[in-house]
Amino acid sequence: MSESNFSRRKFLASAAAIGAVGAIGANVLSSCSGPKKPAVALNLPPLLDVAPDGAPLKLGVIGCGGRGSGAMIDFLNAGPNLSVHALGDTFQDNIDSCRAKLKKEKDQEVADENVFVGFDAYEKVLASGVDVVILATPPHFRPMHFEAAVQARKHIFMEKPIAVDPVGIRSVMASAKKAESLGLKIVTGTQRRHQRDYIDVYTQVMNGAIGEITSANCYWNQNQLWYRNPQATWTEMEYMIRDWVNWLWLSGDHIVEQHVHNIDVIGWFTGMHPTKAVGFGSRQRRVTGDQYDNFSVDFVYENGMHMHSMCRQINGTSNNVSEFIMGTEGKTNCKDSIWDLKGTQKFSYAYPLDDKGEAMKSVKISPYVQEHIDLVTCIRQNIAVNEAEQTAISNMVAIMGRVSAYTGKEVTWDEMMNSDMKLGPATYIMGPVGIVETAKVAIPGEENKG
Repeated sequence: MSESNFSRRKFLASAAAIGAVGAIGANVLSSCSGPKKPAVALNLPPLLDVAPDGAPLKLGVIGCGGRGSGAMIDFLNAGPNLSVHALGDTFQDNIDSCRAKLKKEKDQEVADENVFVGFDAYEKVLASGVDVVILATPPHFRPMHFEAAVQARKHIFMEKPIAVDPVGIRSVMASAKKAESLGLKIVTGTQRRHQRDYIDVYTQVMNGAIGEITSANCYWNQNQLWYRNPQATWTEMEYMIRDWVNWLWLSGDHIVEQHVHNIDVIGWFTGMHPTKAVGFGSRQRRVTGDQYDNFSVDFVYENGMHMHSMCRQINGTSNNVSEFIMGTEGKTNCKDSIWDLKGTQKFSYAYPLDDKGEAMKSVKISPYVQEHIDLVTCIRQNIAVNEAEQTAISNMVAIMGRVSAYTGKEVTWDEMMNSDMKLGPATYIMGPVGIVETAKVAIPGEENKG
């Protein structure tokens, strides 16, 4: 690869010059089992097993479904002096389940006056006296909730994806800049950046283990996700929110909602995003909603490099959740192994040993807990961390792929960054919305948004 193209050495030099967090996003220092001298100082705390003690931190959870309640427990497992102070959700049953989980697993309770239900619950959580908030509602609401949380000057754990459309992405980017100016600590749910095996391989690649990156592949192929059938007692809005992973305006489709993880890994390792995309997809067996159940996208970068992105949610098909990067001097699965061009293994992550002395296939600390350890550490030691913009970039890449597949056309990064696309209703009411009956699955070659 010529020097006029993307150069890892030039990238790292630029990162050092402007500050690694700004150049390559919020990453963490290499773990104890890998290289001790990363190519650049990543300017974040080491991978601690437990966050340091400090002043009490009170958590507010906005979105108390499965992901929100799970993140709540991960936060409490991050270190000492952490508590849940307030809960907010659109539905009372989600609140009830979250409170029961909190009591059973951590023997904590939330006072009735700090429990809020409805579309405005997020505002009440933010005004309840919390220090940190988890944003885990359906992704459509994330830009609005993030803006409000930054305005309220709260530290934030924000689940991915962070938006479903370009207008939302730009909103998150603007809020991220404001959060940075206020010194707020922001961690997002791209947990592979907090996963010790990925971090060790990343450090090796930054040190030139595979030379210059020449191509990449990423996959999230799995069985069908869950879905909800409409109930007679539910309004149209309630039905869609309860079935949110199947509706474009709420989830962004699964290339955005789920596959963004793998796309983000490639962006992390390469330090750049694609400039255009050509893709296709279809709806074969999906039961509810208006989304596709498979995508295949060819992303092209400014230097001519290609990334193939594939994701699928169909029962009875081959599963594969992984990433792969090829370089001029080797290749890697990004997670735990590096090989030379002939296939000889050059690096293998040293996983912890089990009771029998055999290597396990999991890291010492779950990345879902590690990201909260890192957030609490940054708050208590006043270390800058703001992952919102880097996640917004990966999120926009996924949206670019979705729009190309839906339309059948080449879509560019600049088109997306200037797009006025905004999905969803203008107002939120727990009643008829006029979406379910009129929703259409995108047909390539026709004028489609999304």
